[in-house]
Amino acid sequence: MKCLAEERRLGTIETLLTTPVTTTEVVLGKYAAAYLMYLALWGATGGFFYILQQFAGDSHILDSGPLVGGYLFIAVSGLLFIAWTVSNLTGGVAPVIDHASAAGKFQFWPQGDIWVWITFLGTWMTMMLGSVPQQDVFQRITSAKSAKIAIWGSVIGASVYFFFTFVPMFIAYAATIVDPKVFGDLVKEDSQKILPTLVLTHMPVAAQALFFGAVLSAIMSCSSATLLAPSVTFAENIVKGFFPHLSDKKFLFIMRSTLVGFTCLVLLYALNSELSIFHMVESAYKITLAGAFVPLVFGIFWKKATTQGALCATIGGLLSWILIEVLVGEASPVPPQLIGLGISMVGMVIGSLLPQWYGKGTGGHHIHHGHGHGHAAHGHAAKDHAHGKAGQAH
Repeated sequence: MKCLAEERRLGTIETLLTTPVTTTEVVLGKYAAAYLMYLALWGATGGFFYILQQFAGDSHILDSGPLVGGYLFIAVSGLLFIAWTVSNLTGGVAPVIDHASAAGKFQFWPQGDIWVWITFLGTWMTMMLGSVPQQDVFQRITSAKSAKIAIWGSVIGASVYFFFTFVPMFIAYAATIVDPKVFGDLVKEDSQKILPTLVLTHMPVAAQALFFGAVLSAIMSCSSATLLAPSVTFAENIVKGFFPHLSDKKFLFIMRSTLVGFTCLVLLYALNSELSIFHMVESAYKITLAGAFVPLVFGIFWKKATTQGALCATIGGLLSWILIEVLVGEASPVPPQLIGLGISMVGMVIGSLLPQWYGKGTGGHHIHHGHGHGHAAHGHAAKDHAHGKAGQAH
């Protein structure tokens, strides 16, 4: 808008509008020029990483994957541009919101009996609590400099996720207003096709490049994080527990082999699954809700939590969830993952209070005690060792 206003202020708007181009082409040309300037300014920051790499003298100090993904996200954050373009097709944002409100799309709470509410609660807990042990939240917390930064980082990240999700929702619903016949049928057949179909049929080439670039950026970013995190966790926390004296070379080989094997399994599952992307994500969160949420939370907040209790919680939660999911499925009045969560809690309490047959020799009988006071124990040991040395000297 400022570019066009400057043309009017300088008195060159008449010359521009008398050229053999349409008004739409003038607006798109102005936008393209401003966007290229935006990319050029961000591109200049790439030299910082080259300088850092040269001064560090290590070619592996920077991971190219996150850098490329970050720049792609900056370049293709034009999903907002897509939303702006779609709003022009619908006459603005207000008509879309009014149409959605009249259609009852803003009705958040479910309508029905107690079982409908339980199903709603199960979905809510799966997406909310199931994401806590996942890599995006867990890594953000463990990599923070302090507890305060960990809290604010999680809150700010969650807020950004929450508000940004409304952008594709707005675009998808606006599509049903732009072309009710085509996109109404897609809603019934496969709602995942609404956004790409809208972009391919109603957006200019520049917007198509921005959109599909954003999709590729999201795929690369998610693949990098969701494949590396469980592979490293499995190698570090499970394999190394059974084979603590592995050399670094063998441990690196196991980690890489785990990554390749895990990638193949995920690929086979995706190729043979009929689930949508949303239901695949939901399935992944069901696993962590039933098998990982309770050991993580109880291990942090319950002082009597033990390794044996965590093992019982994980095994009990996963087995009960899998059995009900396979044998009963959607016919279960209570979502299987909620039953798995309940069994996981019972397993954690019983396994922690019973005599400890497993985990005695791990150096941390209680999980909370081992994590929360490990540094203090080392400090006392160091002091005792120093006093012993002093006694020998005397």
